[in-house]
Amino acid sequence: MLISAAYAADAGAMSGQGLMQFAPLVLIFIVFYFLLIRPQQKKLKDHRAMLEAVRRGDRVVTNGGIVGLVTKVVENDRELTVEIAEGVRVKVMRDMISSVLAKTEPVSDKAEKTDEKK
Repeated sequence: MLISAAYAADAGAMSGQGLMQFAPLVLIFIVFYFLLIRPQQKKLKDHRAMLEAVRRGDRVVTNGGIVGLVTKVVENDRELTVEIAEGVRVKVMRDMISSVLAKTEPVSDKAEKTDEKK
């Protein structure tokens, strides 16, 4: 007798409930987007812009925690030369720079050409 009552349920009432079951999932996705995904994308965009703006004379921190002074930047290549101590220079991939501590003023073209001649 109980089984026959279950088959007698209206199919139209079930479709309305089905849509309401997905409403909490949609709400959770929206909250995750605004609290997690969107801020992470903004942070990544800012970090890429910071990496592209690194130039000679900037003090940087690598992902390994090494603080150094950028001595050479190759635009086409993805590596920088960083001086970590007096006379000690290492090549660092641009993507491994975690932050820039101090920015310097851009070097004029005349000063760059005289440095290259030396």
